Amino acid sequence: MERRTFLRTGLALGAASVGGGIGLLPELARAVPRRSADTLRLSSNENPLGLAPAARRAVIDGISEANRYPDEARDEMVEALARLNGVARENIVLGCGSTEVLQMAVQALATPDARLVLAEPTYEDVPWYCEPFTYRLERVPLDARFAHDVGRMQERAESAGSRALVYVCNPNNPTGTLTPSAEIDAWIESALEHVYFLVDEAYFEYCKDPGYWSCVKWIAQRPNVIVTRTFSKIFGMAGMRLGYALAHPETTALLRRYIGRVNANYLALVAGLASLRDPELIPRGCDANARGMRILYDCLDELEVEYLPSHTNFVMHRIRGDLRTYRQRMSEHGVRVGRPFPPMLDHSRVSIGLPEEMEQFADVLRTFRRNGWI
Repeated sequence: MERRTFLRTGLALGAASVGGGIGLLPELARAVPRRSADTLRLSSNENPLGLAPAARRAVIDGISEANRYPDEARDEMVEALARLNGVARENIVLGCGSTEVLQMAVQALATPDARLVLAEPTYEDVPWYCEPFTYRLERVPLDARFAHDVGRMQERAESAGSRALVYVCNPNNPTGTLTPSAEIDAWIESALEHVYFLVDEAYFEYCKDPGYWSCVKWIAQRPNVIVTRTFSKIFGMAGMRLGYALAHPETTALLRRYIGRVNANYLALVAGLASLRDPELIPRGCDANARGMRILYDCLDELEVEYLPSHTNFVMHRIRGDLRTYRQRMSEHGVRVGRPFPPMLDHSRVSIGLPEEMEQFADVLRTFRRNGWI
């Protein structure tokens, strides 16, 4: 029996022992802890559809090559991403998820008197990556639209002559809200030389608002703009860790000085390549997300619960009482919801699951209403 045939057979035999999916070799399946099928995992903005069928097949086929370093697959991925985004290979840097690329940028741009300017609340990994360095954190509350307060952020970034790294997560996590791209463009166009922009577009594929577009157009001429993307969300690969940055060649060369040299694993790369070749993947994911979102919106409207309209795969809604108590009660009802996001401790972030999962969540919300908990 050929090695690849043997591996496929072993993987298929392992499927029954883990309850679906692509399956595992039997001896590996015994070592994998099983997750409760009764728990709704609506806490981490994961794609409930999981890996695309073509990506699953690519992982199975790729196991026979997983003992080899991923140089060729890395090159193929860089080429594919360059074509997808209409840029050159030199504009791409791979990462273990976009979080590693965010970390590279924070490290690469650190200076003794640098500032990090960011919204509050926003995705918290970037300020966390600052901790070994001497960045001065400048947190600017979201404005009345729950958008980035671009004017105040600009004041903070340009008020001193030292380097400023501006982190813009757009659409924003955890609020799901949008900052109009024209406002960001206007600032980039007029920005002083010491101001760098780290633009996190993790939820780019979900946003259909006509006032939103990518900042990738700036990288050809502006070394001070870095755009990050991820395979964790619409591509359903959060556990496989694959992301990338788009930037001017001068900037990507700087980022690569802080890279884990062979930082994208082979199976993630072949899964990512297969996903990029699937023309129905993004429409399929967006459709499932929209249906789940509609179920949630209808329930929140029915219960007259205030929420922020979202451009992502999650929703921030208001709660009654203590957030820790709310999360504990959700857990007791078999639901995991998002972590706290100060200062919005009177809100809870819930990720969009499959439509049937959102129906279950809606029933839990109705139970909470009957108990006076929401």
